[in-house]
Amino acid sequence: MGQVKNKNRGQDNARPKKVAKYRKPIGFNPGVLVFLVIFVYIVIMVVSFFRQTHITPYEVKLGSLAINNIYNGVILRDEEVITSDFSGYINYYARESEKVNAYSMVYTVDSTGKLAEMINDDTTDESSISNENLNDIRNSISDFAVDFDPAKYIDTYNFKYKIEGTVLKLANTAVLANIDKLRAENYADSIDFGYAPASGVIEYSTDGYETLTAETITPEQVEGIDYEKKVLHSNDLISEGDNAYKLIKSELWSVIVEIEEERAQSLSDENYIEVRFLKNNYTSWAAVSVLRQNGKTYAKLDFNNSMITFSSDRFVEIELLDNAQEGLKIPNSAIVERTFYLIPEDYLTNGGNSGDPGFNRETYLEDGTLSSEFVPTEVYNNEDGMLYVDESVFKIGDYVIKPDDGERYPISKQAGLIGVYNINKGYADFKQITILNQNEEYSIVRSNTEYGLAVYDYIALKGDSISENDFIYE
Repeated sequence: MGQVKNKNRGQDNARPKKVAKYRKPIGFNPGVLVFLVIFVYIVIMVVSFFRQTHITPYEVKLGSLAINNIYNGVILRDEEVITSDFSGYINYYARESEKVNAYSMVYTVDSTGKLAEMINDDTTDESSISNENLNDIRNSISDFAVDFDPAKYIDTYNFKYKIEGTVLKLANTAVLANIDKLRAENYADSIDFGYAPASGVIEYSTDGYETLTAETITPEQVEGIDYEKKVLHSNDLISEGDNAYKLIKSELWSVIVEIEEERAQSLSDENYIEVRFLKNNYTSWAAVSVLRQNGKTYAKLDFNNSMITFSSDRFVEIELLDNAQEGLKIPNSAIVERTFYLIPEDYLTNGGNSGDPGFNRETYLEDGTLSSEFVPTEVYNNEDGMLYVDESVFKIGDYVIKPDDGERYPISKQAGLIGVYNINKGYADFKQITILNQNEEYSIVRSNTEYGLAVYDYIALKGDSISENDFIYE
């Protein structure tokens, strides 16, 4: 028995013993806690930032608009194209863009061409040119040299025609002096004379616009699409019935320019407007009228002087010198339109502890008794006795009660207002505006109106990014 006991004791000693690992107690680290708090705070602030309405403010200031007042116009005149009654070589003797009297000789037609040869031979003789004529030519050249602009090379052609006109004026004397010589050589019978049928300004060109009127002109003609001017030259071979020259018979003339609808509205109240011609910086007053035709809007400018200055031009660049309206200058991006309920001003009253303006709205108590409650209401505009109030205050079907006699008025009528959001007080407050003038970027609005803006007010730069009573986070 004793041996058995020793055997068992040996086996117990041979078994492996289990060792339990020592676990350190979890320690408190304040740095980790602080980091977690900061991290959570940042997350909350980022989420809050993106959920808030962030508004860019704009300070309202006085100003005016830089409106484009430069227009290209087409000139309309009392013009008549005179045709030739003869065939042959035509030669002109009246100077272009000068006025001629009725029955003055303007041109000759030579069926042989001998007259042109004789004029060319005579005009090469320097002794036939007087000092007065030479001074006229020198002055023309001097004026051209002083005012020459390479960007306006077309003026070179105008100068050329002017010099040609001076030479033609000299040739007029030469041909009259040689009529006897022509008769002696039996050439006089081959020459026919053309006389002006009436007094007017002579032009040696045609373009098909001579019979146009403001009522018949098309948008393509105003823009000069496919415009072509035909210049008539001395010694050209013509046939009977061909165009000989153009006669402008009246000092009255007009300029037609296409304008914007906003400009048309401002001009509709004007009878006259000052115009500057960019060609020579000449200014003149014109009677102005607005035309709407063929889907376009035009200004018709009527002049009664200086026609001869532009008699050789069909198109002219002008500047309208109307006074720019001044007011509060605001960006167009700030402008919004809102809808309001309309309530007669007789129903407006004061109530509550603060004495604020508002309306008595009809309501029912819990026991079904008819009663009324005062609702403070901001008024946004008063037009013809109708007050504009916020849609959020009432709903269609509500009744307001007149304070004097208890008459009831149903809330139903609505109307819109153009305005901006004033943010002076830290929240969005709609203010009505009256637009005086506008371009693509800015508007000029009337200042110091009862329900509008004042100078140095702050408004939301983008009106469509905010709503009434939104708090402002810059």
